Amino acid sequence: MTIDRIIKKFEENHPNEDTTKLRLAYDFALEAHAGQLRKTGEPYIQHPLHTAFLLTEIKADLPTIIAGLIHDVPEDTDKTIEDVRKNFGEEVATLVEGVTKLGKIKYRGIERYRENLKKMFLAMATDIRVIFIKFCDRLHNLRTLEGLPEAKQKRIAQETLEIYAPIAGMLGIWRLKWQLEDLCFKYLYPEKFQELEQKYEVEKKAERNQYFQKIKKELLPRLAETNLKYDLEVRFKHLYSIYQKMQRKDRKFDEIYDVFALRIIVPTIDDCYKVLGIIHTIWRPKPNRFKDYIAVPKPNGYRSLHTTIFGPEGKAVEFQIRTQEMHEESLYGLAAHWYYKAKNQNELQPHWVKEIVDIQKEISDTSELIKNIKLNIFNDRIFVFSPKGDVFELPEYSTPIDFAYAVHTNIGNQATGAIINDRLAKLDQELKNGDLVEIITDKGRQYPNRDWLKFVKTKRARDCIKQFAKKSPIENFKRFLPSRKKE
Repeated sequence: MTIDRIIKKFEENHPNEDTTKLRLAYDFALEAHAGQLRKTGEPYIQHPLHTAFLLTEIKADLPTIIAGLIHDVPEDTDKTIEDVRKNFGEEVATLVEGVTKLGKIKYRGIERYRENLKKMFLAMATDIRVIFIKFCDRLHNLRTLEGLPEAKQKRIAQETLEIYAPIAGMLGIWRLKWQLEDLCFKYLYPEKFQELEQKYEVEKKAERNQYFQKIKKELLPRLAETNLKYDLEVRFKHLYSIYQKMQRKDRKFDEIYDVFALRIIVPTIDDCYKVLGIIHTIWRPKPNRFKDYIAVPKPNGYRSLHTTIFGPEGKAVEFQIRTQEMHEESLYGLAAHWYYKAKNQNELQPHWVKEIVDIQKEISDTSELIKNIKLNIFNDRIFVFSPKGDVFELPEYSTPIDFAYAVHTNIGNQATGAIINDRLAKLDQELKNGDLVEIITDKGRQYPNRDWLKFVKTKRARDCIKQFAKKSPIENFKRFLPSRKKE
């Protein structure tokens, strides 16, 4: 890897930016790491170069790539963080300092795992770019594990699978997530990896290609009639994902059918829906297998249309339809969102990232902190709508009461019922992505029902119920009632 290659790639994404500081950062790192070798025997400078190049691939900004080039300098050389700050400014120094702190993470069983998750969460809340650098650093380390003893290979792979890969998924950085997982799979389960690789890459490759040609033969003439510009490609499920599905559903490899999907990339959102219509006129769609993530994106920002159809020979095939911008975001997640949308970091932090700071301010015990974070943040999220069309993001399995408190404390306290998608519903009913929710209130009611604590999912709802239930005359009356002994 060379600095010229990095600069060329960076200029493709940021044609108007001055790259002088990139060369200065390279010279700084080259001098600092002079004479150092990696376990593989190559000059150490190759590691920060590869880290920086991976960052350019996810369209990272200039300070992030500079920090990637010099991220190991304070930890492994005579240069200090003050030297970094003096030469490259406060922003770069803060990013490097964040990566240095995360570098101390090691997987040492479940207790330390909780502590390490805490560090990752707090780093995300401070500046999510620290996580981008750490992921790229880790990915290159995984690619060069052959120079390490087997026990250390497995420890690093286990640590990556337990800590880094799930958070990459949360941030929607699938390009990095699947590479991290497959490399970990290779070192943790080498025999299973080789067996799957043989079947997937060798035995089934020709069969998949033949089927792809059959689909193209039917689809391309119909697309040509519309004069739409498009790219058609095949998305293959990665090996670790296949292995997980085999384990989860207790299936053999030949029983996993959705090992690939067809992806169509078009210029505009309108074109996405036009292509969907064409596909559904050629092949019969499979019931309950259509997802509109454009109208209602996933919590990590993922947008696309998904539909599964019965293709040639009656085989089920998934199509993913999206614009180029959506495609970039599907690969690079929040990193691409950063590139496309704005320069203001605060606007780019997802709501659940900001929640981390609030939770950690209140809870000092690490195991309790991680429990709360996993309950409120690490779970899958859903989007539900108010009658006015406002969108509210909630944890999966949330209820109308969670929604009510997300709207306003008084709405929660005064809730007596709910209408979900124009139908009366119970207050403990689980909400689903895209639900339209209206809360029925009684303005004469001042206090919540403590029994709601049995089913609410959000921290905000729990805290409000506990706080206001204490003020209820009924609750205060109960305190003075004699407790009844069981006979």
